[in-house]
Amino acid sequence: MTGLDRITFDPNMMSGRACIRGMRIAVSLVLNLVAQGMTVEEILDAYPYLEPEDIGQCLRYAALLAEESVYPLETASRGV
Repeated sequence: MTGLDRITFDPNMMSGRACIRGMRIAVSLVLNLVAQGMTVEEILDAYPYLEPEDIGQCLRYAALLAEESVYPLETASRGV
């Protein structure tokens, strides 16, 4: 994923979940804070080691994931 140099994956940290700059801060945590209505300033106050660009990249990462196509599996038999 180009342009997402702050999103890191390490199988030995946080079970390989997407994190911010190799820290134990999962992208999903930041996304949940935004979804709950926290502003960038409030998140930065709560997590002073984060930077505004970290939050921006979390949002871009989520947008990229949302662009994925999902194709449901067809079941072998539908009338069972």
